[in-house]
Amino acid sequence: MEELYSISSSKDVERMRIHYFGKKGTIASLMRFLRDATPEDRPNLGKIINDTKEELSSHLENTQKRLLIQERQHRFAKEAIDVTLPAEPFRLGIEHPVQKVLQEVVAIFSSFGFSVGLAPDLDTEHYNFTGLNFAEDHPAKDMQDTFYFPKDYLLRTHTSNVQVHLMENQKPPMKIIAPGKCFRNETVSSRSHVFFHQIEGFYIDQNVCFTELLELMRAFWPKLFGTKVKVRFRPSYFPFVEPGLEVDIACTQCQSQGCKLCKYTGWLEVAGAGMIHPNVLDQAKIDSEVYQGYAFGIGVERIAMLLYGIEDIRTFSRNDPRVFEQVALKYSSVL
Repeated sequence: MEELYSISSSKDVERMRIHYFGKKGTIASLMRFLRDATPEDRPNLGKIINDTKEELSSHLENTQKRLLIQERQHRFAKEAIDVTLPAEPFRLGIEHPVQKVLQEVVAIFSSFGFSVGLAPDLDTEHYNFTGLNFAEDHPAKDMQDTFYFPKDYLLRTHTSNVQVHLMENQKPPMKIIAPGKCFRNETVSSRSHVFFHQIEGFYIDQNVCFTELLELMRAFWPKLFGTKVKVRFRPSYFPFVEPGLEVDIACTQCQSQGCKLCKYTGWLEVAGAGMIHPNVLDQAKIDSEVYQGYAFGIGVERIAMLLYGIEDIRTFSRNDPRVFEQVALKYSSVL
């Protein structure tokens, strides 16, 4: 039994346990010998066998505990922490570029007299489409563009739903800016994503004219970029405005020379706008003969790409702090 005192690992303990207590082990052999013993010898022999079993079992159990303690001490020694060492520097988070741009845009429009309005991300078809003069067969209402849910609910495709909610519950005049997330069932690429941020703005009052909208757009972009920005307007169509227009600015990335970001045109589309369609006002029970208004929508990610020199919109959703740290360092003077 000398091998019992040379055990050096848990595997050795298990091997000894099988050797002595297994079906073909030493104790089993002694029990067979006990059966063949005479009645006179059996009590003493049985006592000897039981005492041996208890001694072996106790020895193996104590050895197992001792080895576990040694293994833990060895592991803890390798994992020891010197509490006197200085802690690693605490890293503060980096403000997300999209949130930073969104807050700056809201601040600028607030300085122009706009208040902030909000509405749900999950809304009904009425507030996302019907109340904005979308025809029943409009392609934007197709399942390929919109995430639909049961009971006529959907994820809003623009923050224009704020406009319908507020027009139904407030009376003019109203001058509102509506920041928030939007969702569209589109193919993700370097220039488009299934979710993005938009800022909707609208102004409704008596005698609101188209010129006010144009002057607002001309005043906003230089304030955001902190420099002179060329702005141009192109006629366009949106169901909820008439007339409608697209707002372009000269590409600040290439100084209008042409690059990948502006598709080598020298111009970037940054907003859609127009005079609120009379049908939209009338559906909200606002008399279009008395009140007029304009509305505009700005894609926040597009602006952040311009301001921070980012060419792939997917960068914003990857949330890699190393990228945002580089952006913050390289463009610390922006905004």
